[in-house]
Parts: sequence; structure tokens; C-alpha cells
Amino acid sequence: MNVQKINQILSENNFPKYRLSQVLDGIFKQFASSWGEITNLPKELIEILEKEAPISSLEAAQDFEALPKDAAKILFKAKDGNFAETVLMKHADKGESGGGRKTVCISSQAGCAMNCAFCATGQGGFFRNLTAEEMLDQVLHYCRILKKQGERVNNIVFMGMGEPFNNYDNVIAAIKLFNGAEYLNIGMRHISVSTCGIVPGIEKFAKENIQANLAISLHAPTDEIRNRLMPVNVAFPIKKLLAAVDFYIEKTNRKVMFEYLLIDGINDSDDCAQKLIALMQKKLYHVNLIKYHSTSAALRVSSQARQTKFFDILKKAGVSCTFRRSFGEDIQAACGQLSGQRK
Repeated sequence: MNVQKINQILSENNFPKYRLSQVLDGIFKQFASSWGEITNLPKELIEILEKEAPISSLEAAQDFEALPKDAAKILFKAKDGNFAETVLMKHADKGESGGGRKTVCISSQAGCAMNCAFCATGQGGFFRNLTAEEMLDQVLHYCRILKKQGERVNNIVFMGMGEPFNNYDNVIAAIKLFNGAEYLNIGMRHISVSTCGIVPGIEKFAKENIQANLAISLHAPTDEIRNRLMPVNVAFPIKKLLAAVDFYIEKTNRKVMFEYLLIDGINDSDDCAQKLIALMQKKLYHVNLIKYHSTSAALRVSSQARQTKFFDILKKAGVSCTFRRSFGEDIQAACGQLSGQRK
């Protein structure tokens, strides 16, 4: 839904200014799925909007629901034929609406250029950046579904397809649409951006004066291992990455989450745990350990015993650490599994 285009239509056709408020209320409060559902708009305006400003820039091409019914995934098709995937995660704990929290994991790009070894998105290559409108429409899709169930979206995470800081301006524009009182009105602290370690993006984000959360895909405690898993580390090695994170913390005084997939025989040893402990000595550093979900024949999932041992080593050393629950593995909706392809 393109707010700028709607403003232009209202202005060019001399509609009164209050019509914009009615449109925004219909989209962001009523979660209308068609212009005709907004009953206080005149027929003339509805006809113009239907012709010139489609209510969604994306078509739901295929949807999936996890067997435990704790996650759902949509494969979206854009107008130019590119695809992106979006995931709804249904948490068991209570959210603001009384039911379990609902988190939408959105894509910022169609494909990804970062080529991380553990990620299906990068293996498929990069196609283009998504617009702020396309990011907004991913969330609105699930807002409409949840409203029918008496629930709402509580959290948004930029952890789907693509590297958000390689599409920086559109991501910031989307965040402001998610947060704006006249739009989705989701608190900044319920919005998280995850980067593979684009240092200039982290530094720029630190100066935005917004309270959105920052997550870093670390996945290795040494440059040698990280180079193997994440080509971005060649340009932005761990020392440079952590310096940018410290700059962010200095500017914002906000906790930073470090994501760490546990991959058998590569980054899950006791020695890797000790090296990670040495890196995670700052007060506002927090580690999210994540189960690796198989996307490559060259990589294997750590055993449950090894995952538990790694976690225990970190906790006993006083590292702030949690094991992040996986959602939607059976529908290829978990971390690293999004490919943007029809199944």
C-alpha cells in the first residue's frame, strides 16, 4: 500500500484532506483487504484507488502452515515476477492482545547477495531490493488474517530474505510506517533488524535516533571460521564488526543480540565456546544460540547434546545467553531456510 501514491491521488482529484485519514484508518486500523471494504469513502474515490493504487503490491502465490500450527509462511509474488517469503511465528507467551505474541519475519530483498554458506536465500542469488511498500504489505497481509481471529501483530523482525542494510533507506522507511501512530503503531522496541555485519550500515543505524533492536549474525568466534561461513567477514572482520557494535551501544545504550547457528564440527566445539566467551564480555552483549536447519549437504546439524554443552559453557562463564526456539522447520520457514521458490 503506497501512502505517497494515495496522497498524490487525493491532491490531483481535489478530495478533502480528511479523506486521507479515512483511507489510513481503513488500511491500518480496520485492515481492509479491498478499497470497497472502506465504507465511508465515496464511490468515485474507491474507483480511482482500485485503478491507480492497488491495495497490495504483492500477490500471495503460495501459503504454508507448520504441523504444530505455531508458524505459517507466505510466498509472495511481486508485480515484476520476483518472489519473497514472509513468516508468521506464533509464540506461546501472552502478547498485548491477550493471546500468544505474533511475530512477522519479513524479507527486505528478493534473494540475497551475501552468499552465507548456511543460508538457502544466498544460495539462490540476488534479484533486487524490496520497496518500503512491499515490506509493509508483507505485514499487512498477516494483520488482516489475525484480525479475523481477534489477534494482532505484536512484533516485526527483519530476519527474512536479504540483507537489510544493503537496502538501508527502504528499511528505515518501512520501520517508520510500522511505528507511526497513523500507520501500524507498533512500538520501536518490538521491531528488530538483523544484519550479517555491514559495518557502515550499523554505524548509520546508530545515528538514526530510533529504538528498534539490532541483531548481528555472528555464527563464528574467529575470522578463520567466519570467513568460511560468511564472505562478508573478509570486508568486515570480527574486530571491525565489534567496534561498530560498540559505537552503536555508545550512541544508543541498547542491548545487541548476537545470533549464533550451531553447526556440527565447524563452530560448536568447546574451544569455539571459549573463544566466543572472550568476545562476549560487554554488558550489553546477548547471544542467541540457534539450531542450524539443514540447507547445504556440506553442513550438518549439531547434536542435541553438543548444543546443550555449548549453551552450558556460555552460561557458566556468565555470558548473557538464550537458546532461540525454532519455528516452521517443517515448512522451510526457519532460520536460513527461505529460498523464495515455489515448492
